[in-house]
Amino acid sequence: MKNILVLIITLFVFQSSSAQLFSKEKIKNNENVDKARLSYGYYLGFNSYDFNFDYYQDKKDIQVETSTGFNVGLIGNLRINDYVDIRLEPGLSITSRNLIYDETYFDGTEFTDADLIREVKSTYIHIPLLIKLSTKRLNNFKPFIVGGISTALNLSSNQDNPDDNSAGEFRMKKNNLFYEIGFGIDFYMFFFKFTPSVRGIFAFNDEIVPDVDPNSPWTGNISSMQTRGLFINLTFQ
Repeated sequence: MKNILVLIITLFVFQSSSAQLFSKEKIKNNENVDKARLSYGYYLGFNSYDFNFDYYQDKKDIQVETSTGFNVGLIGNLRINDYVDIRLEPGLSITSRNLIYDETYFDGTEFTDADLIREVKSTYIHIPLLIKLSTKRLNNFKPFIVGGISTALNLSSNQDNPDDNSAGEFRMKKNNLFYEIGFGIDFYMFFFKFTPSVRGIFAFNDEIVPDVDPNSPWTGNISSMQTRGLFINLTFQ
């Protein structure tokens, strides 16, 4: 979160210095692209999901091994004025994480190497509602920050699976709620608007479904487990 705030501050410093260095007007591409009340587009991108854990007892942290996932979705944009837009960005996010447990979680019980790792695959139908706050357009680019809330349905949650970690199945809740914050730059090309953006997502709710055994080595010491993630999206409008 701190890193994101630093990046946002850097973005606005860059915008201020650019306005002074490049204030000379140039030919503008797509001058009327932002005038429409409603506009649409799509995005492609990458994600990296992580977990934040809180524990009942002071044991070694569960390590999260992340991987690069994939995002794809649509954009609906409602223009409020030259500087404010409301955006709906329904999409699909696919990711995978490995949870790596220390051997101390299994003190007093027999275990194998496979018991120390749980693969958590997730396929989210992700629906953010965002407010986009832009600076003044400078020639053919316009920086912005964006923030809002989102909901996600995890199609791979295993929430209703009667098997738990004793049978090798790690379970999570289907429905999740997040807050999001990020930044990007609109680049006005000749035929379309191209926007690279970076956004962090942070879960409000605890997502873990505990095992049947309250002393389970996989879930017994977890008081809450919340997703956090980073999106890098390329948008075309």
